[in-house]
Amino acid sequence: MFDRWRVDLGLFVVCVAGLASGAVAWLAGARGVAALAWIGAAVTALLPLVWQILAALRRGGAGVDVLALAAIVGALLLHENLAAAVIAVMYAGGTLLESHAERHARREMSALLAHAPRSALRYEAGQLVEVALEALRAGDRLLVRHGAVIAVDGVLVDERAVLDESTLTGESLPVTSLRGDHLRSGAINTGDAFEMVATAVVADSTFAAVVRLVEQAQQSRAPAVRLADRYAMWFVPVAAVLAVLAWVASGDPLRALAVVVVATPCPLLLAVPIALVSGISRCARRGILVKDGGALESLAASQTLFFDKTGTLTGGQARLVGIETAGGTSADELLALTASLEQMSSHVLATAVVAAARRRKLPLQVPQEVSEVAGAGISGRIGAVTLAAGSLDYIGRRVSVPPAIGGALERATAEGASAVLVARDGHFAGLLLLADQLRMEAPRALRLLRRSGIGRIVMLTGDRREVAEAIGAGLGVDEVLAERTPAGKLAVIKAARAHGRTVMVGDGVNDAPALAAADVGVAMGARGATASAEAADIVLIADRLDRLAEALRIARGTRAIALQSVFAGMGLSLLAMVVAALGYLPPLYGAALQEVIDVAVILNALRVLRIQPLRTSQYRLAPAEAERLHAEHRELEPVLDRLTTVADRLPGLQGAALLGAVQEVEAMLRERILPHEQADDHQVYPAIAALLGGDDPLAAMSRTHREIFRLHRRLAAATERLATSGDDAGAVQDVQRTLHALDAILRLHFLQEEEIYQNLAPD
Repeated sequence: MFDRWRVDLGLFVVCVAGLASGAVAWLAGARGVAALAWIGAAVTALLPLVWQILAALRRGGAGVDVLALAAIVGALLLHENLAAAVIAVMYAGGTLLESHAERHARREMSALLAHAPRSALRYEAGQLVEVALEALRAGDRLLVRHGAVIAVDGVLVDERAVLDESTLTGESLPVTSLRGDHLRSGAINTGDAFEMVATAVVADSTFAAVVRLVEQAQQSRAPAVRLADRYAMWFVPVAAVLAVLAWVASGDPLRALAVVVVATPCPLLLAVPIALVSGISRCARRGILVKDGGALESLAASQTLFFDKTGTLTGGQARLVGIETAGGTSADELLALTASLEQMSSHVLATAVVAAARRRKLPLQVPQEVSEVAGAGISGRIGAVTLAAGSLDYIGRRVSVPPAIGGALERATAEGASAVLVARDGHFAGLLLLADQLRMEAPRALRLLRRSGIGRIVMLTGDRREVAEAIGAGLGVDEVLAERTPAGKLAVIKAARAHGRTVMVGDGVNDAPALAAADVGVAMGARGATASAEAADIVLIADRLDRLAEALRIARGTRAIALQSVFAGMGLSLLAMVVAALGYLPPLYGAALQEVIDVAVILNALRVLRIQPLRTSQYRLAPAEAERLHAEHRELEPVLDRLTTVADRLPGLQGAALLGAVQEVEAMLRERILPHEQADDHQVYPAIAALLGGDDPLAAMSRTHREIFRLHRRLAAATERLATSGDDAGAVQDVQRTLHALDAILRLHFLQEEEIYQNLAPD
């Protein structure tokens, strides 16, 4: 493969050797040998420079390279051989710096290619066998040893795994995955050996997708029209006119040469590309793959963002959000039975049900006599229990579904959720609600994008209008364009481009046309569809929406630093040109001065490498502490589910059943929720407040605790009224209102805490 850096290094060495040997010869009195050495250095730089200008002419313009050519040729024609050699060294050194920065950026993007796995350990007839990656199939059970790279995407079977995903996401600290979690190929096992089940072949896995994207980025060329060439449109004519005027006014061609020498625009030639490739390198460190400098420059100038919904603003995967039970079956029992049966199905909702049960550490059994109707439901036997799970039609043909379930299904549909109904031993047992939830980082990411200068944010989705508008209202986007086909998305993007630069963010096959049509297409994660990733200009390998805000921050910082270098360099060059035109700056000294200007602007351009990532705080939670806080919320999910179920079923309960359900919920709140909130207030919040800074940064969160305690006291008082007065209608209504209030405030409070914990968690 062609290595530009080695060629530029060789060119620089030859030019420096020519300049140095000529100086030695001149000091030794061999003036003729010195002249030949300096001419050789100049000609060495001329050859690639002429080739570069011819290539630029074929693309439609030569740009600022013409001035460098004029300076070297002019110096040679006027026998200013030393000046010609100095200019040659200056030009060769600048191109070497540019190629070095580009090489550094490519090395950042290619870091993961160095540890590509060659084989995997697969269980065959109870024995471990090392097999080639191409032999792996979905469903294979694999062992991943300590220090090994995960070969294919899959699901964790063991209790936990500790992984280093830095080459995929830029996250420097290990990530802990729990049983049932999805594992991405390319991650390194930094903990004990674990077992997993493959869910894809090698060619369709995350690592292979990232490799293809990196190779595509490495093969892409720089944009045909550079930012530098825009300023060259007036800088080159100004330099030429000033040189001619100096020659005509003085009659001395050396003045014209001096003007051209100090006009040699290395600030333009080098500062911009060095800044851009440094920005690409900085992005790569954060799990953001930018395919070329033009994409970074366009992102910096963008004002309008279009987001797809599924997989972009939401996680793209169903998660359990609620459980409603009937017939005396508890929520955990219903989930465990359903998950045991759903283990035998490959449906996306079945996978979500099984993952939810494993997160709650519920024991799963192996079902017998399983029968599945694709897309409708599944039935079988779990021990002595006969079970069926599926759609309303599927379950309705087997058991009588209570009329009250219709309301729950309507609410689920309006909120964009899906329902899995369950029948047990010939009776309706309840339902599981699953939904594609909003990404935890989505609200913060949109706030950061607005703070970075994005003026308009639009949700552009093919989903139903009511679902899209509910999510859009929660996020505060400026406009929601729902029920759009791929052709409709494309038309919206094309119309928006007439009013300014646009960014489209998506992850599905149907997003590919819009991604390609936008000024900047951004694909979410290497797990996204190949078509969308290949159509995009930027790929967020880290699969986190807030990395887009980081990319915008880096892009705008890169553009600002590049322009600083350009204007500072051009301003100093213009000043030196005037001095040279007046005869106070000979060509040789002008070349030396220009070299000083070049070094200054190049060093300024390299400041891009020091652009810091976005952070809410300079401090971080310890990884173990962050995981503990998340685990506590996961353990309390069943309490919230039971709270919702009782609140919804309360009007249909009477007598002992009514009192028992209310007392059960009150006890769960008193014994599990309140101690958790008190511990947060007294132990967790003070520690987090110290990380956030300020006098009392979590005052609003503590105020929510007070409201939770108040509502519990109100529930306890109403429970006592029910115990003494029986089925008092007023007391029942008060209990139901209180339960709904607690349900809403607890879920919102947990989400707020999760967002704080995530923002403080290690990258």
